[in-house]
Amino acid sequence: MRALFIPLSALTLLLAACGSQPPAPEQHPAGVESRTPSSVSTAPVAKVQPDSFDPSSIAALKDPRSPLSKRSVYFDYDSYIVKDEFQALLTAHGKFLSANPKMKMLIQGNADERGSREYNLALGQKRADAVRKALALLGAKEDQLEAVSLGEEKPVCTESAEECWSKNRRGDMLYSGEF
Repeated sequence: MRALFIPLSALTLLLAACGSQPPAPEQHPAGVESRTPSSVSTAPVAKVQPDSFDPSSIAALKDPRSPLSKRSVYFDYDSYIVKDEFQALLTAHGKFLSANPKMKMLIQGNADERGSREYNLALGQKRADAVRKALALLGAKEDQLEAVSLGEEKPVCTESAEECWSKNRRGDMLYSGEF
């Protein structure tokens, strides 16, 4: 009897281990999505040209191909005169602001570390005002523009060398949502 009991127990265990069990109550099988089209739309689709962008659209602000993605005007030492090389950049921003009257811009005037704190705040304000006036002449409305000075408080570069100082003598243009 003992010889029959061991093989019968082994067979019972084997069958019990191979049996399938229903899913646990907290498990829910995934639903099946119907992929049959209910209706086909025949609306015309506009063609997108990869090399073109609308210079008056807000997306142009982030597009690296757009001049609007450039936001800094650099100045010479101890100067607040906008250089000729930045006229095209300011023209693009002036046209953008003119085409988007709800957009606002904050212009932050910056200076390098040379000079007293008071002097650099005054120079930063003159630089910000110079950019603001240029944009107003190029189509932006006065109520869209605000000019402030940060003086030497927000340097891009902290080394004491001319190359670094030239990066800190700037007017930065920030649009609504960026300040």
